[in-house]
Amino acid sequence: MTTSKMRIGIDLGGTKIEGLAIDEAGTELVRHRIDTPRDYQGTIAAIVSVIDRIERETGMTGTVGAGIPGSISGRTGLVKNANSTWLNGQPLQRDLSIAAGREVRLANDANCLVVSEATDGAAAGKGVVFGVIVGTGCGGGLAVNGRIHAGQNGVAGEWGHNPLPWARPEESPGPLCYCGKRGCLETWLSGTGVARDFKEVTGREQTAREIMAACEAGDAEAMAAVERLEDRLARALAHLINILDPDVIVFGGGLSKVERLYREVPKKLSDYVFGQEADTPLVPAKHGDSSGVRGAAWLWPS
Repeated sequence: MTTSKMRIGIDLGGTKIEGLAIDEAGTELVRHRIDTPRDYQGTIAAIVSVIDRIERETGMTGTVGAGIPGSISGRTGLVKNANSTWLNGQPLQRDLSIAAGREVRLANDANCLVVSEATDGAAAGKGVVFGVIVGTGCGGGLAVNGRIHAGQNGVAGEWGHNPLPWARPEESPGPLCYCGKRGCLETWLSGTGVARDFKEVTGREQTAREIMAACEAGDAEAMAAVERLEDRLARALAHLINILDPDVIVFGGGLSKVERLYREVPKKLSDYVFGQEADTPLVPAKHGDSSGVRGAAWLWPS
């Protein structure tokens, strides 16, 4: 097996582990996906199996970066804030590096998305880029000049665990979040949040995908639910713009595929941004579902 400039990225999700190898130009070499075990040791073994398979198929060894649904505590070196709760309190970076036989660099999965898009994606060449993942949950990440900005506490960009701004009476105190607080953006701006909101208003149980399809077909209740989502998203992004004012905001996750969000949400931003000027571009991730795993590979610079 030869050494090379190959980079291996791992995207550790709650239901799947995806591995990707790219060369130094960012060209994809091979990709694999397996189910995520719901225990700590099984997760480590599964990640190593993906790395081994990639290296067998390419005949090359590579650096390894991994995006995780949480962050690494600067105080303890242990995982915190992961919605894959079996990772919390574990020395994942140490244990995975030992199991893989080399240093493995870890970063929050939203940070991996934003690095990917700031490197060779929808935000290439931009100075300050905020990445939003709106899917099963809601997260965010920040890149400055193409590099992750994790912050002093490792939580820069944890947008999904701020409260919904300017909450209406019917939105307070908000649903209980897995983090223990109420009304987090994740409980509103996510596929599960949209489905819960729709059921509470209509009494009908539908998935976010079904609601979006019904909206496109002209169903009045589905359209009202999507309009509530758009207004909440505009309020949340206005808070972000007021604080950070990024050059561009890149969207990933399942709801990032809803085209009307890019048309309707910008119209509402000026209602909430201080000064009523909101020209921040909102764009879908160029690399789509591959952005997180590509960003994990890019955790190793040339």
